[in-house]
Amino acid sequence: MSKFIVIAFMLKIFLSTTNVYSQSEKQLEPKLKNIAWISGNWKGEAFGGQTEENWSKPSGGSMMATFKLINDDKVSFYEIEIIREIDSTLVLQLKHFGKDLKGWEAKDETVDFPLKYITHNRVAFEGMAFEKVSAYEMNVYVDVKEKDGSIETIKFNYKKDI
Repeated sequence: MSKFIVIAFMLKIFLSTTNVYSQSEKQLEPKLKNIAWISGNWKGEAFGGQTEENWSKPSGGSMMATFKLINDDKVSFYEIEIIREIDSTLVLQLKHFGKDLKGWEAKDETVDFPLKYITHNRVAFEGMAFEKVSAYEMNVYVDVKEKDGSIETIKFNYKKDI
């Protein structure tokens, strides 16, 4: 995957999500304890390569993660992500880094995803959602705005590295 495509993809994240919960599902409080199931070391495939995403358990009012995409045995890019409790809700924030660890966003800027809802097996932010398939599998959905203005939802399927 060319560097241009990866950069264009990651910089054009569209802040809405097409994944909705069933109205019959009970919404949970916006607390990190209700999404602790995201923690762990996850591996999958996306963008023609291998992905790794490692989430910490909740502590200090946040969870943090690192993400890495490997194409042709070489790192394409990294991310640092956090989910933190702010003003009685949760927000997911991230920063992108090239394979040389040079940041894509400006020094004081982050890509922010406000919380929409939490259920027993799903947490949806505006533009990104996590779905618990089982204790050892989850799907992550990211909405991307294409050049023509359409929105494509990219699905990452992860298996927990145990």
